[in-house]
Amino acid sequence: MDKLILAAALFIITYIFMIKFVNHRPLVVGISALVFIILNIVPVNTIWGAIDFNVLLMIGGTMMLVSLFSESLMPTRLADLIINKVKDIRLIILFLSLFAGFVSAFIDNVATVLMIAPVAMSLAKKLKISPVKMIIAISISSNLQGAATLVGDTSSILLGSALNMTFFDFFVYHGHMGMFWIVQISAIVATAFIYFAIRDMKGKVDAIEVTKVKDMMPTYLVILMIVLLIFASFIPQEEKIDILNGLICVGVAVFGVIYHLLRHRDSSIIKTVASEIDFNTLGLLAGLFIIISGIENAGVIDEIAKLFIKLADRPLLLYTALVWGSVLISAFVDNIPYVATMLPVLSVISTHVPFDMTVFYFGLLSGATLGGNITPIGASANIASLGILKEAGYTVENKDFMKMSVPFTLTAVLVGYVLVWFIYR
Repeated sequence: MDKLILAAALFIITYIFMIKFVNHRPLVVGISALVFIILNIVPVNTIWGAIDFNVLLMIGGTMMLVSLFSESLMPTRLADLIINKVKDIRLIILFLSLFAGFVSAFIDNVATVLMIAPVAMSLAKKLKISPVKMIIAISISSNLQGAATLVGDTSSILLGSALNMTFFDFFVYHGHMGMFWIVQISAIVATAFIYFAIRDMKGKVDAIEVTKVKDMMPTYLVILMIVLLIFASFIPQEEKIDILNGLICVGVAVFGVIYHLLRHRDSSIIKTVASEIDFNTLGLLAGLFIIISGIENAGVIDEIAKLFIKLADRPLLLYTALVWGSVLISAFVDNIPYVATMLPVLSVISTHVPFDMTVFYFGLLSGATLGGNITPIGASANIASLGILKEAGYTVENKDFMKMSVPFTLTAVLVGYVLVWFIYR
Protein backbone atom coordinates (compact mmCIF):
# COMPACT_ATOMS: atom_id res chain seq x y z
CA MET A 1 0.00 0.00 0.00
CA ASP A 2 2.91 2.34 0.77
CA LYS A 3 4.21 1.96 -2.78
CA LEU A 4 0.71 2.62 -4.15
CA ILE A 5 0.36 5.85 -2.14
CA LEU A 6 3.86 6.97 -3.10
CA ALA A 7 3.29 6.29 -6.80
CA ALA A 8 -0.09 8.05 -6.73
CA ALA A 9 1.41 11.08 -4.96
CA LEU A 10 4.25 11.30 -7.49
CA PHE A 11 1.78 11.01 -10.34
CA ILE A 12 -0.46 13.80 -8.99
CA ILE A 13 2.55 16.05 -8.33
CA THR A 14 3.73 15.42 -11.90
CA TYR A 15 0.36 16.49 -13.30
CA ILE A 16 0.27 19.61 -11.11
CA PHE A 17 3.73 20.63 -12.29
CA MET A 18 2.81 19.94 -15.92
CA ILE A 19 -0.14 22.32 -15.57
CA LYS A 20 1.95 24.88 -13.68
CA PHE A 21 4.97 24.78 -16.00
CA VAL A 22 3.42 24.30 -19.44
CA ASN A 23 6.63 25.20 -21.29
CA HIS A 24 8.70 22.71 -19.29
CA ARG A 25 6.49 19.63 -19.41
CA PRO A 26 9.14 17.30 -20.93
CA LEU A 27 11.57 18.25 -18.14
CA VAL A 28 8.91 17.69 -15.47
CA VAL A 29 8.00 14.30 -16.90
CA GLY A 30 11.66 13.35 -17.36
CA ILE A 31 12.48 14.10 -13.71
CA SER A 32 9.35 12.26 -12.55
CA ALA A 33 10.20 9.20 -14.65
CA LEU A 34 13.72 9.21 -13.19
CA VAL A 35 12.29 9.32 -9.65
CA PHE A 36 10.03 6.34 -10.46
CA ILE A 37 13.12 4.43 -11.61
CA ILE A 38 15.31 5.44 -8.64
CA LEU A 39 12.59 4.37 -6.19
CA ASN A 40 12.37 1.04 -8.06
CA ILE A 41 8.67 1.57 -8.77
CA VAL A 42 9.77 0.96 -12.35
CA PRO A 43 12.60 -1.61 -12.29
CA VAL A 44 15.51 -0.74 -14.58
CA ASN A 45 15.15 -3.97 -16.56
CA THR A 46 11.54 -3.07 -17.51
CA ILE A 47 12.20 0.46 -18.85
CA TRP A 48 12.72 -0.62 -22.46
CA GLY A 49 9.51 -2.63 -22.50
CA ALA A 50 7.53 0.20 -20.91
CA ILE A 51 8.18 2.60 -23.80
CA ASP A 52 5.99 2.19 -26.89
CA PHE A 53 8.60 2.76 -29.60
CA ASN A 54 6.07 2.08 -32.35
CA VAL A 55 4.11 5.17 -31.31
CA LEU A 56 7.25 7.30 -31.01
CA LEU A 57 8.53 6.25 -34.45
CA MET A 58 5.14 6.86 -36.07
CA ILE A 59 4.95 10.37 -34.66
CA GLY A 60 8.58 11.21 -35.44
CA GLY A 61 8.37 9.88 -38.99
CA THR A 62 5.12 11.72 -39.65
CA MET A 63 6.67 14.97 -38.40
CA MET A 64 9.57 14.53 -40.81
CA LEU A 65 7.28 13.84 -43.74
CA VAL A 66 5.05 16.79 -42.88
CA SER A 67 8.10 19.03 -43.02
CA LEU A 68 8.84 17.87 -46.59
CA PHE A 69 5.17 18.22 -47.52
CA SER A 70 5.06 21.79 -46.21
CA GLU A 71 8.34 22.64 -47.93
CA SER A 72 6.86 21.53 -51.26
CA LEU A 73 4.12 24.22 -50.89
CA MET A 74 1.36 21.78 -51.83
CA PRO A 75 -0.84 22.74 -48.82
CA THR A 76 -0.53 26.42 -49.75
CA ARG A 77 -1.47 25.67 -53.36
CA LEU A 78 -4.57 23.79 -52.26
CA ALA A 79 -5.60 26.69 -50.02
CA ASP A 80 -5.05 29.14 -52.90
CA LEU A 81 -7.31 27.09 -55.14
CA ILE A 82 -10.05 27.20 -52.50
CA ILE A 83 -9.73 30.99 -52.25
CA ASN A 84 -10.03 31.40 -56.02
CA LYS A 85 -13.10 29.19 -56.20
CA VAL A 86 -14.95 30.97 -53.37
CA LYS A 87 -15.27 34.75 -53.46
CA ASP A 88 -17.20 35.51 -50.26
CA ILE A 89 -14.90 36.09 -47.29
CA ARG A 90 -17.16 34.23 -44.87
CA LEU A 91 -17.29 31.17 -47.10
CA ILE A 92 -13.53 31.35 -47.60
CA ILE A 93 -13.02 31.19 -43.84
CA LEU A 94 -15.38 28.21 -43.63
CA PHE A 95 -13.61 26.44 -46.48
CA LEU A 96 -10.18 27.16 -44.97
CA SER A 97 -11.32 25.76 -41.64
CA LEU A 98 -12.82 22.67 -43.29
CA PHE A 99 -9.69 22.27 -45.41
CA ALA A 100 -7.56 22.50 -42.25
CA GLY A 101 -9.74 19.80 -40.75
CA PHE A 102 -9.32 17.54 -43.76
CA VAL A 103 -5.52 17.93 -43.74
CA SER A 104 -5.43 17.40 -39.97
CA ALA A 105 -7.19 14.05 -40.33
CA PHE A 106 -3.96 12.74 -41.86
CA ILE A 107 -1.28 15.11 -40.53
CA ASP A 108 -0.39 16.44 -37.07
CA ASN A 109 -2.64 19.29 -35.86
CA VAL A 110 0.20 21.70 -35.15
CA ALA A 111 1.76 21.06 -38.56
CA THR A 112 -1.63 21.71 -40.17
CA VAL A 113 -1.95 25.06 -38.42
CA LEU A 114 1.58 26.03 -39.40
CA MET A 115 0.81 25.18 -43.05
CA ILE A 116 -2.53 26.96 -43.38
CA ALA A 117 -2.29 29.88 -40.96
CA PRO A 118 0.08 31.87 -43.25
CA VAL A 119 -2.58 31.74 -45.99
CA ALA A 120 -5.13 33.19 -43.59
CA MET A 121 -2.69 35.89 -42.47
CA SER A 122 -2.00 36.86 -46.06
CA LEU A 123 -5.69 36.97 -46.87
CA ALA A 124 -6.45 39.14 -43.84
CA LYS A 125 -3.71 41.55 -44.86
CA LYS A 126 -5.10 41.90 -48.38
CA LEU A 127 -8.60 42.55 -47.05
CA LYS A 128 -7.35 44.81 -44.24
CA ILE A 129 -9.22 42.81 -41.57
CA SER A 130 -8.19 41.07 -38.36
CA PRO A 131 -6.96 37.49 -38.87
CA VAL A 132 -7.91 36.43 -35.32
CA LYS A 133 -11.20 34.68 -36.08
CA MET A 134 -9.76 32.98 -39.16
CA ILE A 135 -6.81 31.58 -37.23
CA ILE A 136 -9.02 30.40 -34.36
CA ALA A 137 -11.39 28.71 -36.84
CA ILE A 138 -8.47 26.90 -38.48
CA SER A 139 -7.09 25.80 -35.11
CA ILE A 140 -10.29 24.40 -33.60
CA SER A 141 -11.22 22.66 -36.86
CA SER A 142 -7.84 20.96 -37.07
CA ASN A 143 -8.13 19.78 -33.46
CA LEU A 144 -11.57 18.30 -34.12
CA GLN A 145 -10.41 16.17 -37.04
CA GLY A 146 -7.47 14.72 -35.12
CA ALA A 147 -9.78 11.93 -33.90
CA ALA A 148 -10.90 11.02 -37.42
CA THR A 149 -8.12 8.63 -38.49
CA LEU A 150 -5.43 6.41 -37.04
CA VAL A 151 -2.70 8.93 -37.93
CA GLY A 152 -4.64 12.15 -37.26
CA ASP A 153 -3.50 12.76 -33.70
CA THR A 154 -1.24 11.26 -31.06
CA SER A 155 -4.32 10.26 -29.05
CA SER A 156 -5.64 8.31 -32.04
CA ILE A 157 -2.28 6.60 -32.45
CA LEU A 158 -2.29 5.65 -28.77
CA LEU A 159 -5.85 4.29 -28.98
CA GLY A 160 -5.15 2.41 -32.21
CA SER A 161 -2.07 0.84 -30.66
CA ALA A 162 -3.97 -0.19 -27.51
CA LEU A 163 -6.82 -1.83 -29.47
CA ASN A 164 -4.69 -3.13 -32.37
CA MET A 165 -6.88 -1.13 -34.76
CA THR A 166 -6.24 -1.04 -38.48
CA PHE A 167 -6.33 2.15 -40.52
CA PHE A 168 -9.74 1.17 -41.91
CA ASP A 169 -11.11 0.54 -38.42
CA PHE A 170 -11.49 4.27 -38.07
CA PHE A 171 -13.88 4.17 -41.04
CA VAL A 172 -15.77 0.96 -40.30
CA TYR A 173 -15.39 -0.79 -36.94
CA HIS A 174 -17.04 -4.12 -36.21
CA GLY A 175 -19.54 -3.50 -38.98
CA HIS A 176 -20.53 -0.05 -37.70
CA MET A 177 -19.80 3.54 -38.68
CA GLY A 178 -16.26 4.39 -37.54
CA MET A 179 -14.88 7.47 -35.81
CA PHE A 180 -14.07 9.12 -39.14
CA TRP A 181 -17.74 9.49 -40.06
CA ILE A 182 -18.77 10.41 -36.53
CA VAL A 183 -16.20 13.21 -36.56
CA GLN A 184 -17.38 14.43 -39.98
CA ILE A 185 -20.99 14.68 -38.82
CA SER A 186 -19.83 16.51 -35.68
CA ALA A 187 -17.76 18.90 -37.79
CA ILE A 188 -20.64 19.76 -40.12
CA VAL A 189 -22.94 20.60 -37.20
CA ALA A 190 -20.28 22.48 -35.19
CA THR A 191 -19.12 24.54 -38.20
CA ALA A 192 -22.44 26.40 -38.00
CA PHE A 193 -21.03 28.16 -34.94
CA ILE A 194 -17.98 29.30 -36.88
CA TYR A 195 -20.28 30.87 -39.46
CA PHE A 196 -22.28 32.53 -36.66
CA ALA A 197 -19.05 34.01 -35.24
CA ILE A 198 -17.94 35.44 -38.61
CA ARG A 199 -21.37 36.45 -39.95
CA ASP A 200 -20.43 40.15 -39.88
CA MET A 201 -17.22 39.69 -41.90
CA LYS A 202 -18.72 40.56 -45.25
CA GLY A 203 -16.68 41.18 -48.37
CA LYS A 204 -15.49 39.82 -51.70
CA VAL A 205 -12.03 38.60 -52.62
CA ASP A 206 -10.20 39.07 -55.88
CA ALA A 207 -8.50 36.08 -57.48
CA ILE A 208 -4.93 35.49 -56.30
CA GLU A 209 -1.97 33.87 -57.98
CA VAL A 210 -1.91 30.14 -57.28
CA THR A 211 1.27 28.98 -55.58
CA LYS A 212 3.41 26.63 -57.64
CA VAL A 213 4.39 23.33 -56.04
CA LYS A 214 8.15 22.91 -55.83
CA ASP A 215 8.11 19.12 -55.97
CA MET A 216 5.26 16.57 -56.12
CA MET A 217 7.29 13.80 -54.49
CA PRO A 218 6.40 14.74 -50.86
CA THR A 219 2.70 14.57 -51.79
CA TYR A 220 3.21 11.13 -53.31
CA LEU A 221 5.11 10.04 -50.20
CA VAL A 222 2.31 11.16 -47.87
CA ILE A 223 -0.09 9.06 -49.94
CA LEU A 224 2.39 6.15 -49.94
CA MET A 225 2.74 6.28 -46.16
CA ILE A 226 -1.02 6.12 -45.70
CA VAL A 227 -1.33 3.23 -48.19
CA LEU A 228 1.48 1.27 -46.51
CA LEU A 229 -0.11 1.80 -43.09
CA ILE A 230 -3.37 0.49 -44.50
CA PHE A 231 -1.70 -2.64 -45.88
CA ALA A 232 0.28 -3.16 -42.66
CA SER A 233 -2.90 -2.97 -40.61
CA PHE A 234 -4.15 -6.17 -42.26
CA ILE A 235 -1.16 -8.22 -41.13
CA PRO A 236 -2.22 -10.45 -38.20
CA GLN A 237 -0.90 -9.01 -34.95
CA GLU A 238 0.97 -12.19 -34.05
CA GLU A 239 2.83 -12.08 -37.37
CA LYS A 240 3.67 -8.36 -37.34
CA ILE A 241 6.74 -6.88 -35.66
CA ASP A 242 5.80 -4.45 -32.92
CA ILE A 243 7.34 -1.37 -34.52
CA LEU A 244 6.27 -2.01 -38.14
CA ASN A 245 4.05 1.08 -38.41
CA GLY A 246 6.79 3.23 -36.93
CA LEU A 247 9.35 1.84 -39.35
CA ILE A 248 7.02 2.60 -42.27
CA CYS A 249 6.62 6.24 -41.23
CA VAL A 250 10.32 6.77 -40.57
CA GLY A 251 11.35 4.81 -43.67
CA VAL A 252 9.15 6.83 -46.03
CA ALA A 253 10.35 10.09 -44.45
CA VAL A 254 14.02 9.12 -44.72
CA PHE A 255 13.49 8.15 -48.35
CA GLY A 256 11.98 11.59 -48.89
CA VAL A 257 15.01 13.32 -47.39
CA ILE A 258 17.44 11.23 -49.47
CA TYR A 259 15.40 11.94 -52.61
CA HIS A 260 15.48 15.68 -51.88
CA LEU A 261 19.24 15.60 -51.36
CA LEU A 262 19.85 13.79 -54.65
CA ARG A 263 17.26 15.73 -56.67
CA HIS A 264 17.83 19.26 -55.40
CA ARG A 265 21.39 19.03 -54.08
CA ASP A 266 20.21 20.97 -51.03
CA SER A 267 21.74 19.75 -47.77
CA SER A 268 19.83 22.36 -45.77
CA ILE A 269 16.77 20.09 -45.97
CA ILE A 270 18.33 17.91 -43.25
CA LYS A 271 18.35 20.87 -40.84
CA THR A 272 14.84 21.85 -41.91
CA VAL A 273 13.42 18.39 -41.32
CA ALA A 274 15.31 17.93 -38.05
CA SER A 275 13.96 21.25 -36.76
CA GLU A 276 10.39 20.07 -37.40
CA ILE A 277 10.76 16.96 -35.24
CA ASP A 278 9.17 17.84 -31.92
CA PHE A 279 11.64 16.12 -29.61
CA ASN A 280 9.85 17.69 -26.64
CA THR A 281 6.67 15.76 -27.47
CA LEU A 282 8.60 12.56 -28.13
CA GLY A 283 10.50 12.92 -24.86
CA LEU A 284 7.28 13.75 -23.03
CA LEU A 285 5.64 10.58 -24.34
CA ALA A 286 8.64 8.38 -23.54
CA GLY A 287 8.66 9.68 -19.96
CA LEU A 288 4.90 9.22 -19.65
CA PHE A 289 5.15 5.60 -20.78
CA ILE A 290 7.61 4.99 -17.93
CA ILE A 291 5.44 6.84 -15.37
CA ILE A 292 2.30 4.98 -16.43
CA SER A 293 4.18 1.70 -16.18
CA GLY A 294 5.10 2.74 -12.64
CA ILE A 295 1.56 3.52 -11.49
CA GLU A 296 0.40 0.26 -13.11
CA ASN A 297 3.04 -1.69 -11.19
CA ALA A 298 2.03 0.03 -7.95
CA GLY A 299 -1.67 -0.74 -8.44
CA VAL A 300 -2.82 2.87 -8.97
CA ILE A 301 -4.49 2.03 -12.28
CA ASP A 302 -6.45 -0.77 -10.61
CA GLU A 303 -7.66 1.59 -7.87
CA ILE A 304 -8.78 4.23 -10.40
CA ALA A 305 -10.55 1.53 -12.40
CA LYS A 306 -12.43 0.40 -9.28
CA LEU A 307 -14.02 3.85 -9.03
CA PHE A 308 -15.41 3.47 -12.55
CA ILE A 309 -16.36 -0.18 -12.03
CA LYS A 310 -18.81 1.00 -9.34
CA LEU A 311 -20.82 2.45 -12.23
CA ALA A 312 -20.73 -0.83 -14.18
CA ASP A 313 -24.42 -1.47 -13.59
CA ARG A 314 -25.19 1.96 -15.09
CA PRO A 315 -23.32 2.03 -18.41
CA LEU A 316 -24.84 5.33 -19.59
CA LEU A 317 -23.74 7.08 -16.42
CA LEU A 318 -20.26 5.57 -16.76
CA TYR A 319 -20.09 6.65 -20.40
CA THR A 320 -21.34 10.14 -19.60
CA ALA A 321 -18.82 10.59 -16.79
CA LEU A 322 -16.00 9.39 -19.04
CA VAL A 323 -16.86 11.63 -22.03
CA TRP A 324 -17.67 14.87 -20.25
CA GLY A 325 -15.04 14.30 -17.59
CA SER A 326 -12.50 13.92 -20.40
CA VAL A 327 -13.71 17.17 -21.96
CA LEU A 328 -13.28 19.03 -18.69
CA ILE A 329 -9.85 17.61 -17.91
CA SER A 330 -8.53 18.03 -21.46
CA ALA A 331 -9.57 21.67 -21.44
CA PHE A 332 -6.66 22.29 -19.06
CA VAL A 333 -4.42 19.23 -19.39
CA ASP A 334 -2.85 18.07 -22.65
CA ASN A 335 -4.82 15.13 -24.04
CA ILE A 336 -1.69 13.05 -24.70
CA PRO A 337 -0.81 12.30 -21.04
CA TYR A 338 -4.49 12.04 -20.15
CA VAL A 339 -5.32 9.45 -22.84
CA ALA A 340 -2.10 7.58 -22.14
CA THR A 341 -3.20 7.35 -18.49
CA MET A 342 -6.82 6.38 -19.13
CA LEU A 343 -6.24 3.60 -21.68
CA PRO A 344 -4.83 1.21 -19.06
CA VAL A 345 -7.74 2.15 -16.78
CA LEU A 346 -10.25 1.15 -19.46
CA SER A 347 -8.30 -2.05 -20.05
CA VAL A 348 -8.75 -3.01 -16.39
CA ILE A 349 -12.44 -2.02 -16.45
CA SER A 350 -12.98 -4.26 -19.49
CA THR A 351 -12.13 -7.34 -17.40
CA HIS A 352 -14.81 -6.51 -14.83
CA VAL A 353 -17.83 -5.50 -16.92
CA PRO A 354 -20.10 -7.69 -19.06
CA PHE A 355 -20.45 -5.39 -22.07
CA ASP A 356 -18.53 -4.23 -25.15
CA MET A 357 -16.01 -1.54 -24.19
CA THR A 358 -15.84 0.07 -27.65
CA VAL A 359 -18.31 2.78 -26.67
CA PHE A 360 -16.06 3.81 -23.78
CA TYR A 361 -12.83 3.78 -25.79
CA PHE A 362 -14.37 5.94 -28.50
CA GLY A 363 -16.00 8.12 -25.86
CA LEU A 364 -12.58 8.70 -24.30
CA LEU A 365 -11.07 9.60 -27.68
CA SER A 366 -13.80 12.05 -28.64
CA GLY A 367 -13.98 13.72 -25.23
CA ALA A 368 -10.23 14.03 -24.73
CA THR A 369 -9.40 15.11 -28.29
CA LEU A 370 -12.15 17.72 -28.55
CA GLY A 371 -11.94 18.95 -24.96
CA GLY A 372 -8.59 20.57 -25.68
CA ASN A 373 -10.40 22.99 -27.97
CA ILE A 374 -12.19 24.79 -25.15
CA THR A 375 -9.27 26.84 -23.85
CA PRO A 376 -6.25 28.44 -25.55
CA ILE A 377 -3.90 26.16 -23.59
CA GLY A 378 -5.88 22.94 -23.99
CA ALA A 379 -4.20 21.87 -27.24
CA SER A 380 -0.80 22.40 -28.81
CA ALA A 381 -2.42 23.65 -32.04
CA ASN A 382 -4.19 26.39 -30.08
CA ILE A 383 -0.92 27.47 -28.47
CA ALA A 384 0.76 27.51 -31.89
CA SER A 385 -2.10 29.56 -33.36
CA LEU A 386 -1.92 32.19 -30.64
CA GLY A 387 1.85 32.30 -31.08
CA ILE A 388 1.42 33.09 -34.78
CA LEU A 389 -1.07 35.87 -33.96
CA LYS A 390 1.19 37.28 -31.25
CA GLU A 391 4.11 37.48 -33.64
CA ALA A 392 1.86 39.45 -36.00
CA GLY A 393 0.93 41.87 -33.22
CA TYR A 394 -2.45 40.43 -32.20
CA THR A 395 -3.10 39.56 -28.56
CA VAL A 396 -6.08 37.25 -28.05
CA GLU A 397 -7.89 37.28 -24.72
CA ASN A 398 -9.17 33.97 -23.31
CA LYS A 399 -12.77 35.19 -23.55
CA ASP A 400 -12.36 36.08 -27.23
CA PHE A 401 -10.95 32.66 -28.02
CA MET A 402 -13.63 30.88 -26.03
CA LYS A 403 -16.49 32.76 -27.70
CA MET A 404 -15.75 30.58 -30.72
CA SER A 405 -14.18 27.52 -29.16
CA VAL A 406 -16.72 26.72 -26.42
CA PRO A 407 -19.93 26.48 -28.53
CA PHE A 408 -18.00 24.77 -31.35
CA THR A 409 -16.48 22.18 -29.01
CA LEU A 410 -19.55 21.47 -26.89
CA THR A 411 -21.67 21.00 -30.01
CA ALA A 412 -19.13 18.65 -31.61
CA VAL A 413 -18.76 16.63 -28.40
CA LEU A 414 -22.53 16.41 -27.91
CA VAL A 415 -23.04 15.09 -31.45
CA GLY A 416 -20.23 12.56 -31.00
CA TYR A 417 -21.49 11.61 -27.54
CA VAL A 418 -24.94 10.76 -28.91
CA LEU A 419 -23.69 9.00 -32.06
CA VAL A 420 -21.10 6.81 -30.32
CA TRP A 421 -23.61 5.72 -27.69
CA PHE A 422 -26.36 4.76 -30.11
CA ILE A 423 -24.01 3.11 -32.62
CA TYR A 424 -21.88 1.06 -30.21
CA ARG A 425 -24.08 0.41 -27.18
